[in-house]
Amino acid sequence: MLLRARQFAYAFPRPVLLMGVVNVTPDSFSDGGEFFHTEQAVARALALAAEGADIIDIGGESTRPGAEPVPEEEELRRVLPVLNKLAGKLAIAVSIDTIKPAVARAALQAGASIINDIAANREDDEMWRLAATSGAGYILTHMQGSPLDMQRNPSYGDVVAEVNEFFGQRLSRLAACGVQPEQVVLDVGLGFGKRLEDNLRLLANLGAFAKWERPLLLGASRKSFMGKIFGASLKDRLPASLACACWAAGQGAQIIRTHDVAATRQAVAMTGSLIERQLNGEHCANHE
Repeated sequence: MLLRARQFAYAFPRPVLLMGVVNVTPDSFSDGGEFFHTEQAVARALALAAEGADIIDIGGESTRPGAEPVPEEEELRRVLPVLNKLAGKLAIAVSIDTIKPAVARAALQAGASIINDIAANREDDEMWRLAATSGAGYILTHMQGSPLDMQRNPSYGDVVAEVNEFFGQRLSRLAACGVQPEQVVLDVGLGFGKRLEDNLRLLANLGAFAKWERPLLLGASRKSFMGKIFGASLKDRLPASLACACWAAGQGAQIIRTHDVAATRQAVAMTGSLIERQLNGEHCANHE
């Protein structure tokens, strides 16, 4: 399986890719505006790369539940200086976390290689045609509603089946717009219009999405459903975040989006080593 994102190509199977998060926002749920200013965001991106991030995901609009939309001009004002300052300083791919085609286009012109689109439930095809013409990687995320209203009584009959159906429909729409399968990553959208039970069911059934033969990205880092289970505050969710990352790696996820790159890299590398030894042991046993 191959993922292409402009000048970058990733052939799977391979070690799990880590996507480090840089929120250039004053109101992100995870870091509360800690990297809102350009120099802080640039320093954070470089630090995550030094910790072992394979991709840096830069966003200028909060996607936390209840977040108000940010005007296009403001989002551009936030992210473009960061992208411009990172140009030439990073040897790894940069992803732009946006739902606005104009922001994605400007970010690609500034050097980004991946579009991280939580609004793949859109009907307009401008973003998909941009992905097609640019050759950018495209992260297709499932979301019920929008960040403003997605947690107002989300409802599913069978969340795994419905997310799978969504992926099938959207992959067809992307193909019709000229997006190649090798450009697409799938994200089940934990916390994006999901109840606690929905998040847990999706995590428990990640293998159900392997049939699309596309890389699967998991974004569980620090999310509120962990707090609902353990009563854990934001700063105390690293252990649960690592558990989700290791579980996802064991279930075949190829990309982990995380705020804590160093810890996640160590945890998933240990998981990978154990899985490899288990498989080698089974292989040897089959030849006894």
